[in-house]
Amino acid sequence: MLMIRLARIGKKKQPTYRLVVSEKTRDMYGRALEIIGHYNPRTKELELKKDRISHWFARGAKASKTLHNLFISKGIHEGKKVPVTHISKKNQAKQTEKEKKSAESKPAAPAQPEAEKPAEI
Repeated sequence: MLMIRLARIGKKKQPTYRLVVSEKTRDMYGRALEIIGHYNPRTKELELKKDRISHWFARGAKASKTLHNLFISKGIHEGKKVPVTHISKKNQAKQTEKEKKSAESKPAAPAQPEAEKPAEI
């Protein structure tokens, strides 16, 4: 699957990013199919090749969550913003284990007593 995502470049404590199109399984800092823009988060400066972005979306490329939200805010792509979580897979697995344990340890809700039936004569 093709992905449009950010590849960090720049100095320490001074990030700038390239918007690259590459295969999802490939290293994003390796060889990319195409560089389609630059983003500087410190100045919020964004340079894009809009025609190339639409070309790759037409080819079936998907944007990362961060870029998806950035494209929506700039009016390049339509849709709703998605929540971006910064939880590592290891911590995410720990969280789900905690949730499962807490769900198991909660006592079951007491059964509601049935309404009393009149005695039969």
